[in-house]
Amino acid sequence: MGINRFLLVAAALWFAATAATFADNPHLGTWKLDESKSTFAPGATKNHTVTYTEANDGMITLTVDGMDKDGKPIHWTWTGKFDGKPYKVEGSSVVDSIATEPVNNRTNSTTGMKDGKVVFTGTIKVAKDGKSRLVKTTLSDANGSKHTDKAYYDKQ
Repeated sequence: MGINRFLLVAAALWFAATAATFADNPHLGTWKLDESKSTFAPGATKNHTVTYTEANDGMITLTVDGMDKDGKPIHWTWTGKFDGKPYKVEGSSVVDSIATEPVNNRTNSTTGMKDGKVVFTGTIKVAKDGKSRLVKTTLSDANGSKHTDKAYYDKQ
């Protein structure tokens, strides 16, 4: 086999493996908040629609739409990898970077930071059937008191 044919086959296998990895990622897709099952601290921001899509070079783009504590719409995005490294957030007044890493195939741990300081920590767990997920985040309020929000989502 010539070198060009070898490189072509290697590239095809790499693309197939990458596609299979994303196809097996249960986090991908659009998720809608089910407020009736969720619990939030008073004045919490609510992310009503969360969408994970494939981006370039093995990256994931997260797009979030919701309401802040004053009922004003929010929209922010994050593009990064599930590798535990912080990646920049665009459009959020709460965080400027998020680091996410897998715990297992259906669960990720996540940390949000603002100016290098941790603002929240949490887990994102997709149900075994892939139709719902639970996002638990622990945050500190302005007085330093910690609270945990539990947001339930259904896959669209």
